[in-house]
Amino acid sequence: MSGRPGGAPVVVGLGEILWDVFPDGARFGGAPANFACSAAGLAAGAARVCMAGAVGDDDLGRRALHEFAARGVGTATVAVRPEPTGRVDVAVDADGQAIYRFAPDCAWDNLSWSDSLAALAAETAAVCFGTLGQRGTPAQATVRRFVAAVPASALRVLDINLRPPFWSPEVIRGSLPLANIVKCNDEELPAVARVLGLAGPPARILHDLVERFALRLAILTRGAAGSLLVAADGCTSDLPGSPVAVADTVGAGDAFTAAVGLGCLAGWPLDRLHAHAERVAAFVCTQRGGTPPIPAALWF
Repeated sequence: MSGRPGGAPVVVGLGEILWDVFPDGARFGGAPANFACSAAGLAAGAARVCMAGAVGDDDLGRRALHEFAARGVGTATVAVRPEPTGRVDVAVDADGQAIYRFAPDCAWDNLSWSDSLAALAAETAAVCFGTLGQRGTPAQATVRRFVAAVPASALRVLDINLRPPFWSPEVIRGSLPLANIVKCNDEELPAVARVLGLAGPPARILHDLVERFALRLAILTRGAAGSLLVAADGCTSDLPGSPVAVADTVGAGDAFTAAVGLGCLAGWPLDRLHAHAERVAAFVCTQRGGTPPIPAALWF
């Protein structure tokens, strides 16, 4: 796995840290936080994984720092701020549908630039950032400054995470030029296509994204229907979903992204890294929670 000369590559989750609060308790999450935890589990010491974000000086913030530490994710660049730690209150309506209410003005919305973030950016080999993490104006500026500051050779993975009403066409248009890998799901891809004036079947849209933004890779996840990857050289890899006994799907897409990123750092060919990422996501679906321990058979 390539990275810093003489050392393990530095992999960074950048953005929101939050808890999904269900009637029966709180579950740790946030897409870049899940990415970081999954990357640490998959790398098993072959990469140095860090989180860059913010939590509040409260119980959920302290619990979040503990969750990162337990999974081997560095937290030196997780700021402790006066705003509360991010939370999403989850209720279930009479039809069994989940209703999500995001708390406003949380710590992750107010992530500000620091010398420690600058130092981390300078040695980053791969960073995963998203659209939701740019909900707050201070955080948006910091996220974009960090991604712009990483070495030119670094992987810059954009996770399109469209949570109404916390996204806008500007966030998509402003984030894509910073990325060299883009990942979205089958509900998000049509929205991205509308914003950019693209049309056609999913494979055509992914090819157009690769060409327009000089991407190394465009990724479409489709839940049980599998995933589709399109590379810069025009090669595609299309895999069906793996039939598994699903416990829940929380974090599976983030684990998939982590596996793809580590596979790219390791120099794996497209088909190999895609197959491995599918296996990782399938495993996470069989476990409760978004960041289960990763078995050795899936390590890099």
